[in-house]
Amino acid sequence: MPFDHNDHYHRLLLRQVPRNCGAALDVGCGTGRFARRLARLGMEVDAVDPSEEAVAEARALSGRMAGDQSPRFRQADVTEVELPKAHYDFISCLASIHHMPFETVAALRDALAPGGVLVILGCYPETTRLDWAWSLAAVPVNAVAKLAVAVRDELRSVSAATGRERVKAPVRQPAVPLVEIRREAAVLLPGCNIRRLLFWRYLLVFRHHG
Repeated sequence: MPFDHNDHYHRLLLRQVPRNCGAALDVGCGTGRFARRLARLGMEVDAVDPSEEAVAEARALSGRMAGDQSPRFRQADVTEVELPKAHYDFISCLASIHHMPFETVAALRDALAPGGVLVILGCYPETTRLDWAWSLAAVPVNAVAKLAVAVRDELRSVSAATGRERVKAPVRQPAVPLVEIRREAAVLLPGCNIRRLLFWRYLLVFRHHG
């Protein structure tokens, strides 16, 4: 199993789920790993991704889950979908917001029920000295993490492909600097919190107080 930067932060994202969460939306769900984790918490999960191949794989991988527990996967571009207003208690967007205009967050904001939470695990390009400093700090930690995963798999005698998704979601390099993301988020998601994370990511949390 290769070290996956997005998977590494799943627990951090799950800690943002509000109490008594009934409905969730996972945007850019890929092969559905995080959507399945949400579903196992007992909530109804809608999951969308523009990749037909990724959604087909997500459905296949979710086939063993109980029918009422499996996420509802849908091939769709969230920028072209009319989301229900004030419906979701939790919306997640993992490493996918840079695949669409950032102002898409306004539609996600409007889809939150009162008390709902929008969580974005985002990527950004290095454009400042501080960006590069964080990147350099991540390099040795990343190498150690990859080595630890490789050793663990070797000890388990598990091939890198066993039990893993055969399909990978499309990858696009981020283009919007973190300083600009902060500026746009301040307007579209007033009161949100943004912090840098290791491994070339940032965490944005917006709580809709209704």
